[in-house]
Amino acid sequence: MRYSYLAVALAAALGTMTFDAAAAESAELAELKAQLAALQEKVAELETRTDAQSDINVGTQQNIENIAATTPKLETKGGIKVTSPDKKFEASIGGRIHFDAYAFDRDIAATTGTSEFRRARLTLAGKALGWDYKLEQDFAAGTNLDGLRDAYIATALWGGKATIGQFKPYRSMEELTSSNEILVMERPFASATGLFNGRQFQQGVGYQKAGENYTAGFTVFNLRSASGVRNEGMGASGRVTWAPINNDNETLHFGGWVSQENNNQGSADLVAVANYAGRRGPAQTIATTSGASRNQVTSYGLEAAGAFGPLFFQGEYVNATFGQPLTGDQDITTWYLQGSWLINGGHKVYKAPTGVFGSSKIDKGLWELTARYDTIENKDIANREATSVILGVNYYVNPNLRFMFNYTQGDNEVNGDQTGQYALRTQFAW
Repeated sequence: MRYSYLAVALAAALGTMTFDAAAAESAELAELKAQLAALQEKVAELETRTDAQSDINVGTQQNIENIAATTPKLETKGGIKVTSPDKKFEASIGGRIHFDAYAFDRDIAATTGTSEFRRARLTLAGKALGWDYKLEQDFAAGTNLDGLRDAYIATALWGGKATIGQFKPYRSMEELTSSNEILVMERPFASATGLFNGRQFQQGVGYQKAGENYTAGFTVFNLRSASGVRNEGMGASGRVTWAPINNDNETLHFGGWVSQENNNQGSADLVAVANYAGRRGPAQTIATTSGASRNQVTSYGLEAAGAFGPLFFQGEYVNATFGQPLTGDQDITTWYLQGSWLINGGHKVYKAPTGVFGSSKIDKGLWELTARYDTIENKDIANREATSVILGVNYYVNPNLRFMFNYTQGDNEVNGDQTGQYALRTQFAW
């Protein structure tokens, strides 16, 4: 009997333990279910927030795209440029300041050392509905039409570019090189500095086509300048170039050009002048074709230039004929050879669309040694000859700022004058 009581007690104890364990498991399961339900609620809440945030992000992106599509683009690298949202209109503002100072080693000619703003230009350029435009005023030359430089519109045509207005005729490599990038402070005699004295920017039409290693262009123009009197004189010029070698470190360039200027009623005299001792120094007239004579000036030029690593050279040879009303025509020959060495590295950039060289890319201070020999002679008048020897150094502080120093030794065969000039330029362009 005692065993039966013992068995019953043991069974009751075990039952109680089993019930307690089952109850504990049930409580734990209920707690886990509650935690799972809470977790599901949080996940649902996060999903709702994510969907809402996605809607906000999409809306924000759409707003950004709408703003970008309706807001003009403003760029300030190297200047100020504004582009319309549809890219059909562009406008940029640039300029250049060239401030010069001169001192002379006097000989026979009277000279006066001085300082001046050689150039002080503001330039507005851009695009409008497929047409390019440029308007440039040089306040150093005058505040009205005297200072007007480039003033033209241009558009793509037959794979090239057509230009209408006032611009430089396609002739003389150094003439077509920007004054911001010329090697020494003044251009050689085979340019508007000498042979085409006072005839740098002309009114007319032009067409030029260019590839990776060639250019071909021609211009037809009036002989008047923007501020000159009206006349019936006309001119035409053409230039072709070819660069058989043109890569990142080596460029070899050849070119040729021809120019003819025909005087007519009201034309100004066509004069070749040599400022053989630099700007503001003594000048020698080499040849003149009077406007009243209705004669013409015909010029032919050959070009060769190259940049190989830090070394650069450029030269032109020009023969010109100045018509005379009563005597035989006068033959003028001018040529120059110039070069430079970028002391601490660099390489002059070749501008294939125009067939000229520009400055080297500048990341830090860059030093350049320069030299030029320049001569011009009237073959039909005894001793009518002038030469210049120029030594210089350029320091490029950054892409916008350059300092130039030139020493020019002039020689005038007409009177034996051998004036020298020291010149310094501070140049800032943007």
